[in-house]
Amino acid sequence: MSRILLADDSPHAQRMGERILREEGFEVVTVTDGNTALMRLADVDPDVVLADVSLPSRSGYEICQEVKKQLRHRHVRVILTAGMLEPFDEAQAAAVKCDGVLKKPFESSVVLDMVRPLIAAASAARVQRIAPVEFPLPASEKEQPLDPAVLAPTAAVLVRVVPEPPGIQGMSVALSLEADRVRAAVTLALEASLPKMIDEITERVLIALSH
Repeated sequence: MSRILLADDSPHAQRMGERILREEGFEVVTVTDGNTALMRLADVDPDVVLADVSLPSRSGYEICQEVKKQLRHRHVRVILTAGMLEPFDEAQAAAVKCDGVLKKPFESSVVLDMVRPLIAAASAARVQRIAPVEFPLPASEKEQPLDPAVLAPTAAVLVRVVPEPPGIQGMSVALSLEADRVRAAVTLALEASLPKMIDEITERVLIALSH
């Protein structure tokens, strides 16, 4: 399910936004100030952020700027929102590279017409976060997945050994830049290899004691 972070301090805008988006099947997390919006980015991991330009503590412009400069959130699309009578700085909105602008009160068809394509774009961008890197591999190796004890496969870490064309040695390793998921993969790999390591160390100790 696609997730949307709705940042607005207006109870009416919150209710309208939640109703429109949830009826369409989106998961919506609502916050009422800019600092909380930025704090919740990591755990919500939204596809789209709707941020009011007049939020307390951090404005929608600032939220957009922070989202756009963070590599782990580069798939996130940001829509800036503003009341019909609120001042809206188009130059600043362009400077922070927002993906769209919505005026309040929200109209269901207008909101969904803007959100749907941005959700699709964010989903596609998530897939593109993994890029292949080439490393050498001995010519004798055939196509096969690496042992999970060496590196656990995860959504963020994908390792594939490819057949070696004549005169070329290569192994494709796709790694995401998300440190927390890489750390999780390493943890799984260590957990998988630990029993074997314990057995080998035990055997060597027993051999040494028998002499």
